Amino acid sequence: MEPFKKHTGIVAPVDRVNVDTDAIIPKQFLKRIERSGFGQFLFYEWRFDESGNVNPEFEPNKPRYQGASILISRANFGCGSSREHAPWAILDYGYQVVIAPSYADIFYNNCFKNGILPIKLSEEQVEELFQRTAANEGYQLTVDLENKKITDSQGLEISFDLDEHRRQFLLQGLDDIGLTLQHEDKISAYENSRVAF
Repeated sequence: MEPFKKHTGIVAPVDRVNVDTDAIIPKQFLKRIERSGFGQFLFYEWRFDESGNVNPEFEPNKPRYQGASILISRANFGCGSSREHAPWAILDYGYQVVIAPSYADIFYNNCFKNGILPIKLSEEQVEELFQRTAANEGYQLTVDLENKKITDSQGLEISFDLDEHRRQFLLQGLDDIGLTLQHEDKISAYENSRVAF
């Protein structure tokens, strides 16, 4: 994974509570065996109508949100099944940060393992971000993971909390395998000390 230190990007809203993983990546698209390529199916049943045409009513489809890399949503984002494909689809589509008041635990943990920063803010802070996003076309936020701050060009500054272990994972670009490989010399020494049969 790439280290995550600071990111500035356009914000796109998904103004719904209880966005479940089947809405994020519907089950019919889980047949792929690699992690890439899921972005095209992100929010598929909301992004497209029954004929496969782009749904202009779905907020992130609007031209003003094209190229967005920060997603804001409401409480209990990522609920439902534990499919890791959900963060794969979010990242593959181009979102690097998700901001919501709360998340399902498994989805939240899977974000860190895949290089996405999920930020928890209060309902009131998230509402303010929705209002600023609606009022300003091309609205951008800067997310500074080193200092745990969110800012915009209009003077907004919000601090966020994050477990230090998870923060270090992202800052160093580590997943579980990368964390293990930090101890490669000790692992090799142990393996070399074992009697071969």
